[in-house]
Amino acid sequence: MSALRVWAPRARRVAVQLRTGRRALRCDAGGWWELDEELEPDADYAFSLDGGPLLPDPRAPRLPHGVSGPARWVDHARFAWSDARWQPPPLASGVVYELHVGTFTPAGTFDGALARLDALVELGVTHLELMPVASFAGAHGWGYDGVGLFAPHEAYGGPDGLKRLVDAAHARGLAVLLDVVYNHLGPRGNHLAQFGPYLTDRYRTPWGDAPNLDGPGSDEVRRFFCDNAIQWLRDYHVDGLRIDAVHALIDRSPVHLLAELREEVDALAAASGRHRVLIAESDLNDPRVVTPTACGGLGMDAQWSDDFHHALHAVLTGERSSYYEDFGCLAQLAKAICCGFVYDGAFSRHRQRRHGHPPRGQSGHRFLAYLQNHDQIGNRPLGERASHLLDTPRLMVAAGLVLLSPFVPLLFQGEEWGARSPFLYFTSHADPELVRAVREGRRRECAARGGGEPPDPHEPSTFERSRLDWSERERAPHAALLDWYRRLIALRRAWPELCDGRLDRTRVGFDEAELWLTLARGRLRIACNLSERPRVIPLGEGKALAVLLSSHPDVRIGSGEVGIPPDSLAVFGAAEDRDGDA
Repeated sequence: MSALRVWAPRARRVAVQLRTGRRALRCDAGGWWELDEELEPDADYAFSLDGGPLLPDPRAPRLPHGVSGPARWVDHARFAWSDARWQPPPLASGVVYELHVGTFTPAGTFDGALARLDALVELGVTHLELMPVASFAGAHGWGYDGVGLFAPHEAYGGPDGLKRLVDAAHARGLAVLLDVVYNHLGPRGNHLAQFGPYLTDRYRTPWGDAPNLDGPGSDEVRRFFCDNAIQWLRDYHVDGLRIDAVHALIDRSPVHLLAELREEVDALAAASGRHRVLIAESDLNDPRVVTPTACGGLGMDAQWSDDFHHALHAVLTGERSSYYEDFGCLAQLAKAICCGFVYDGAFSRHRQRRHGHPPRGQSGHRFLAYLQNHDQIGNRPLGERASHLLDTPRLMVAAGLVLLSPFVPLLFQGEEWGARSPFLYFTSHADPELVRAVREGRRRECAARGGGEPPDPHEPSTFERSRLDWSERERAPHAALLDWYRRLIALRRAWPELCDGRLDRTRVGFDEAELWLTLARGRLRIACNLSERPRVIPLGEGKALAVLLSSHPDVRIGSGEVGIPPDSLAVFGAAEDRDGDA
């Protein structure tokens, strides 16, 4: 049993509605109100401010009746964890797998995802990254419009469902990362402004008023977000957080929210004896995001590398619309591999200004590299995956460049077998006006980007079409691609240089006209041919080479050069080092 508290600094009186009746709360210091009796586990409750309508707890641990219904109290100590000796693998040597709980399996639940964990272990994944699971309006959606930030989405299986998934993942050696959204809240079920100054109109975001991180009352707002992060790490045993769109966190206080969060997460890790990681999504190309707080940075362990994705995607597909207009040549892909950022102070045509700053001295482990993720697929009007845009040989080349790069590779659900299901933008709002607004907003967004008329986000078929078809894995050409991913990950694990984050040890060669690219990673040499004709590619090696892995059988080795078929990638090592072969 625990005491119930709520922050409502503007209220003159606060009451809580329980099954046994209504109770008045006592006002404590700083605008906090507290119930002078303990709450039983699984008790439903709701607050009334100054005699107004019943509202859910801003920190509701469970919302079984929807985001506007009564909260339910959760005693986290009641769950029987089996991971007491668990220690997550280092992110630096990891392979991250992003998944959306609602479309990952036919069940669309935490327990459904649990049933597929063994397949991910067999693939070689080390870290699961769950798209947001905080409660949002409706049964299904991407989760980036969450409003019950402390309550796992009920349709996915609620608090115990998430705990079962994390516990089972740990039992299989898999770490779990959770995507959290602190830069905005969803349009329905967001009652925070009725409790206090959680939002401010001093700053605007694409979603409206910004979270109040540096104005009057912001101390408790910051506390709200930090406590939320700590809850996932402490009560749900999550091993790290991916923090959405940190560039939209407008905070001009001396200690940025992320730096404060870094300190608190480090304190939790020290107290618990378990490592915890923080990963940022940022489009700023600012190395301060991953610079330690002691050196004036924000202290994130890593950040997503959109420049790597954009450079790789543009070279492979030939697309030049929207932000891809800034990319398209092998020189940029080579720079992304060697530096992490392509735009490190260079002029961006898409932005019509200089963008970014050089990440000098940063390890490749500070960047997550990917061919696709939920944004790069789902923000396309038709939700096309790379498997809709590229044939299998090019998918194999792309996988090799991601998994053999000096960065931490990230895969998106189904990528490993070239899933044919799209990943569309879908919602399930009940408010007709909101349904209309989302539908029209999606059309405007897609018209600006180009690529076709998007499916109606609210149509059930839009969601259903986005579910993975796991039976594809057993059929051609999916089975061959899946085997290729397994072999690449096994090779990455077998050769230490492939997990070396020292960017100054990665050498890249390329020929823009001949469309080939090479990487030198310690004892290994990687060559890929992106042209429609066979190429003879110089490697300049004095030692006899052996093929360790190739996406095409017809690879020839000559004196200081190799012959590579069209749209293929091969990995070479010195003949005497073949024992390291996966």
